[in-house]
Amino acid sequence: MSRRPAVAGLFYERDKERLIKQIEACFEGKFGPGKLPEVKRGEGRLLALISPHAGYMYSGQAAAHAFYALAEDGPPERIVIIGPNHHAVGAQVALFPRGEWQTPLGSVKIDEELAREILANSELIKEDPAAHLLEHSIEVQLPFLQYIFKDKFSFVPIVVYEQTLPVGIDIGNTLAKVLNGERAVIIASTDFTHYEPKVVAMEKDQMVINCIKNLDERGLFLTVGKYHITMCGPAGVVAAIVFAKQKGAKEGILYQYYTSGDIIGDMLEVVGYASMGIVK
Repeated sequence: MSRRPAVAGLFYERDKERLIKQIEACFEGKFGPGKLPEVKRGEGRLLALISPHAGYMYSGQAAAHAFYALAEDGPPERIVIIGPNHHAVGAQVALFPRGEWQTPLGSVKIDEELAREILANSELIKEDPAAHLLEHSIEVQLPFLQYIFKDKFSFVPIVVYEQTLPVGIDIGNTLAKVLNGERAVIIASTDFTHYEPKVVAMEKDQMVINCIKNLDERGLFLTVGKYHITMCGPAGVVAAIVFAKQKGAKEGILYQYYTSGDIIGDMLEVVGYASMGIVK
């Protein structure tokens, strides 16, 4: 089973060499880390990442901070990427169980053993490859991982349509149960406030960022609901927090935040992009 890229040529470059240059520009850009990553042995403190999923010209420099931190921390043994299901196709929580995903940088294998364990330990998460075929929120993370780790990693993709607190908690508990004693990283893919003035978006998004920093998954959902915050992947972030707290997380760290307005100059209808880490 092989999944072909859905947004190559749209969200990021289709040509391999141009994509490599685009990724490097994200790392070296004004809003990026300012230099290219080097994979180090690291301390293994990083338990989860929050990474955006817009086109690379918009959110790529924010995402680059998350993957720079991952390179500094060292290669994990297991990677799970959780993204929102923007297309409302398939199961409410859908896992792609086997085979590989293709990008212009090559193929990435599914961690089939881990996928089976997740499915066996959750009544909520269902095997459903069709839910992934058009979705971009996980796909856009892969070229960054390939740039850093080449073909030396596999992963499990999960897309979530039902963005609720219980769903996020269930996913987080399941991952904490099956990822026992291994060096694992959960990547929660989400953009933050959508299509509001920059000043409003920044104020709303800071409240969400503070909840993640404080590892407060319930506060996050209360804040999103109370202030009508239009982040698209809160359940995945909740899952990441729940998982990380059970693995000894101490805090969330903000690496970068900016808006689409900072890129294109339109400050009236922006989208917020944050990259964060949750660490021991």
